[in-house]
Amino acid sequence: MNLTGKIAVVTGASRGIGLATTQALLEKGVKVAGWGRTASDLEHENFSFFACDIRKPEQVQEAFNQTVEKLGGNITILVNNAGLGFSAKLEEQTLDEWHTMFDTNVNGLFYCTRLVVPGMKEQEEGHIINISSIAGTTGVEQMSGYCATKHAVRGLSHSLYKEVREYGVKVTCIYPGSVKTNFFDPIESVTLNDNMMRPEDIASTILHALESHPNYHHIDIEVRPLMPKGKRQK
Repeated sequence: MNLTGKIAVVTGASRGIGLATTQALLEKGVKVAGWGRTASDLEHENFSFFACDIRKPEQVQEAFNQTVEKLGGNITILVNNAGLGFSAKLEEQTLDEWHTMFDTNVNGLFYCTRLVVPGMKEQEEGHIINISSIAGTTGVEQMSGYCATKHAVRGLSHSLYKEVREYGVKVTCIYPGSVKTNFFDPIESVTLNDNMMRPEDIASTILHALESHPNYHHIDIEVRPLMPKGKRQK
């Protein structure tokens, strides 16, 4: 896809992977709408922020309406990046944490995606990028709730791409390993370190998928740090 002049929505655009992806898209001449609860400090003539809690379908609808009205035309790119996780043993996971993860990671993704698909199908062009996690391909001790949401993202992605592929619309699911972002703030067992991947690394992978030939479809992309524990000691 030639990205110049396209309209993109990035959820959770204020920091981490979302911010890095937004900046990468802007450098390619994309008009980017950031959706989320936290306003971004980013200032760019082609960037617009629309406040919404993606857990609330009525707020997502309003952000969608405002995006189409301000930026004009159909949304061609959607990056479902917003997500969170809480660590706990299954029987100790609070109901609030459980529902917050599913409302954000699964329901919010659904609310955003369902609004952009009709326009993508109509114009016979579009690309939906869903940020899952390696937790969406395996189980992780004391992360059962988070893993459950990311497995759901994988299942949704696989089903959706089969629904929209004949309309020229792509769906790509990305499964990152540890990335140096604020995701780990509520997880006491993990400390940020330079052996983790950088947000801009994930953004570069997203751009690679977006710019691929129209008939070349990345369905699943798993990425991990090469040396998660650093260089071996000699």
